[in-house]
Amino acid sequence: MTTVYFTHLDAPVGPLLLTADADGVLTSVSVPGQKGGRTVQDGWRHDPGPFRAARRQLAAYFSGELKEFRLPLRAEGTEFRQRVWAALDEVPYGATATYGEIAARIGASRAAVRAVGGAIGANPLLIVRPCHRVIGADGAMTGYAGGLERKVWLLTMEGVLTGR
Repeated sequence: MTTVYFTHLDAPVGPLLLTADADGVLTSVSVPGQKGGRTVQDGWRHDPGPFRAARRQLAAYFSGELKEFRLPLRAEGTEFRQRVWAALDEVPYGATATYGEIAARIGASRAAVRAVGGAIGANPLLIVRPCHRVIGADGAMTGYAGGLERKVWLLTMEGVLTGR
C-alpha cells in the first residue's frame, strides 16, 4: 500500500486539503466540495512535516508576496493531461489564457478544446497549478472545480479582475 500524507491549511479561499506521496512530493490541493477533489481516506497519515514548503509558499502567495510556486509536484494523469497541466504551469501570475490557447500551446486541434477543458477540470493541484487562470474565449469565468467564487477571488487577488 502506498503511503499518503495529508494536512489541512486554512486559507483565504477556505480550508485546503494537501496530500503528498511517500517521498513528500505534493500530489494534490483540494477544497471541500470540489468536483473530483480528494477527501481523507482510511490509512492516510496526518503529518504536517512534508508540507512545510507548500505552507510557506501558499501563505506568501495569499499575502501577495509570491508570484510563482517552486514546489516538487506529482500528479497522476494520462500523457494528454500531463501536457495540459504543464501548459497551465506556463500561465503567469496576473495573466489569463483561454481554453483554445491552452489547446494551441500543446499542439491540439480546435476540436480538442473540450478535452482540454476536461483535463483542466481534473487538475488535482488547485491554486499551485493555476487552472483558475483559464477563462472562456469571451472572457467569461467558466468552469472551476473549486467553485467560480474562488476563481473570481483568486483572479481578483492576482489583479486580473477589478471591480467585480
